Amino acid sequence: MSLIQTVCVYCGSGPGTNPAFVAAARVFGRILAENRVGLVYGGGSVGLMGELANAVLDHGGRVTGIIPDFLMARERVLRESQEIVVTRDMHERKQLMFDKADAFVALPGGIGTLEELVEQLTWAQLGHHAKPIAIANIDGFWTPLLQTIDHMRENGFIHSAAYLRYLVCDRVEDILLGLQAAAAEPPETKVAAPEIIERL
Repeated sequence: MSLIQTVCVYCGSGPGTNPAFVAAARVFGRILAENRVGLVYGGGSVGLMGELANAVLDHGGRVTGIIPDFLMARERVLRESQEIVVTRDMHERKQLMFDKADAFVALPGGIGTLEELVEQLTWAQLGHHAKPIAIANIDGFWTPLLQTIDHMRENGFIHSAAYLRYLVCDRVEDILLGLQAAAAEPPETKVAAPEIIERL
């Protein structure tokens, strides 16, 4: 049985200006459904979030939407989802998304997507979790962020490079296979040692 049963996807509540972003969201939704991997996401029906979740549903997959009460109208909660969890605030939302996911994927998005991705990278670096993280670099969207991370490393601000682990996928077709391979790695190779954590 696959170690990846559910994937949390962070992505924009808008569609973006590049049609490749919407196409990627829909393809990844189909891939999740066809592989019987559940989607955990922000609960909205608009933008890339809506395209992704509707693609999962269109292909018979399972969707769990987690959305704070104050965003239900703005992001138009996707009521067709099999499970909708309404939270009090963003902190509770992010914690539940973490708890319900076996892995994380960042599709293109804005500040919120960036913040969610960086939080998971930080938690992984600190040894808080060993769940795989994939950055979907569709049409080079995340290249500036990847360059910034390299810049931080080169300037000595990332002291645990071996534990800042993430996959970079230019094609959505490669994401799930990459996550499954990462999840199958021995646990001791995925969590920072205590002396590393102390230096962060």
